[in-house]
Amino acid sequence: MLQQAMIDETGWLRPVPGSGPREPRWGHADGMQIGLHPLGGPRGLIRIFTPYLDHPRDRLVNFIAVEPVPAGQTERGYSELEQSHLDDVPGLRFWSADDPSNPRPRDGDDPARGVVDGDTLTVSILSEPFANGADVWVTATFTRDRPHEVQVAAFARERSVPLETCVLTATMGNWARLRELELAGRTARASELWPDYRGIAFAPHASFGVDELVREGDEIVVRARPDEEDPVGAAYAEGTAEHWHYVGRRGAQEWRAADADPALRAQVNGRHTYWMSEHPLPGGIAFENVELVEPFRQGRAFTFRVEPL
Repeated sequence: MLQQAMIDETGWLRPVPGSGPREPRWGHADGMQIGLHPLGGPRGLIRIFTPYLDHPRDRLVNFIAVEPVPAGQTERGYSELEQSHLDDVPGLRFWSADDPSNPRPRDGDDPARGVVDGDTLTVSILSEPFANGADVWVTATFTRDRPHEVQVAAFARERSVPLETCVLTATMGNWARLRELELAGRTARASELWPDYRGIAFAPHASFGVDELVREGDEIVVRARPDEEDPVGAAYAEGTAEHWHYVGRRGAQEWRAADADPALRAQVNGRHTYWMSEHPLPGGIAFENVELVEPFRQGRAFTFRVEPL
């Protein structure tokens, strides 16, 4: 039984101090939070919780996966899908650390508490190396006056192969049935990008260059939102697993990037059926992965935000 993360004296949600199995969960008391395995869901993924959308405590809104591409290649490593070298089970092992320079693996239920520095809380998320030779880690930083977002940044260790990019991708847009992508001067809709797709795999990526993306001040913003007024009231195909049924309030999910490289692109793919099932989504195809792809820069940070609608 995991000891639940608690609000500490600084007002942050953090793992409780001490020993014994503890919940790997960090963030704002009533705002966005992140978690790691062994919390519910596959390994090799960062969990995103948004309790301010009236979700139950253990209901996550999305995952963020880590997908590095070696220099000169196009094929990604997949943190969720690769077989672990440490214990030979699906999904790379992620663990938390306060000092990311120490790559020693630790158990997921023995989490670091994160580093509080003024108005920020930062936790480092370490990973075992990928099969393609990438050896990367990620930081997640919360800022006190920005309760609905987290900034995530990717780093490569010296022993890593050189990287073309390291994609941090939001992987479960289907649960919220995200179907509209705000672009500069227009909206891209899943039903228009893949009007005839009825398969059970991923529809191919749609990609948008930096000149097609919304700018707000010095930031590029890629915002995906649902098109249903009442997703809770949707009629699901018979046999659809209960965990795919939407609960709570609607939210828009977005990535933000300051100082965008001219080669930056926003990408989405889609699914007609829920993951690992043949059950179609109510209302048709929706985005699954929503991501920004940019040439690798050490410590490059993107902001992931979920705002109520």
